[in-house]
Amino acid sequence: MKYFALNKPYGVLSQYTGEEGKRTLAGLYDFPKNVYPVGRLDKDSEGLLLITDDKSLTEYLLNPENRHEREYYTEVEGIPTLEELRTLESGVIIKEKKTLPAKARLLPNMNIIPREPPIRFRKDIPDCWISLTLIEGKNRQVRKMTASIGHPTLRLIRVRIKNILLEDLKPGEVRILKSKEINELKGLQPHSPFTKELF
Repeated sequence: MKYFALNKPYGVLSQYTGEEGKRTLAGLYDFPKNVYPVGRLDKDSEGLLLITDDKSLTEYLLNPENRHEREYYTEVEGIPTLEELRTLESGVIIKEKKTLPAKARLLPNMNIIPREPPIRFRKDIPDCWISLTLIEGKNRQVRKMTASIGHPTLRLIRVRIKNILLEDLKPGEVRILKSKEINELKGLQPHSPFTKELF
């Protein structure tokens, strides 16, 4: 079995083929045959993407009943209040359904590699980074959640899937997962939920 962690850059589709002119995973790394992304990040999102040929692991990670953590760093317009962060944690309504409990906190003094192309800032509106940890993975969920409290997402980076961290992988870089990481990912070894400062 083969297991990779990729830092998916902005503007790249989470697939190997696409319309002419669209950037795909095939242009980032010479992946072996029959390995596929576990889930996806939309074209405008960045960060950790797991790629494997282990079908049982893919099914485990994509099964919503398992509720494993996915952590995102999201740059938003404005500065959310403590009350707004608690609202994200307790759940917001998206398409008549309430999101599951989450973890949300402000991230001070972030020094993240600038995106290409750069974010369009509004001079009269401040921005900040928050960490949002979910146990579900609905389509564009983070963006919808921050918008629901009046703080649209400007930039979104997934930094953790369960025990696998993005760490210092640069956009477009790939690394092979270690045996210990794979066993923890599969739930074969215990690990403690945690949040680690990255970048």
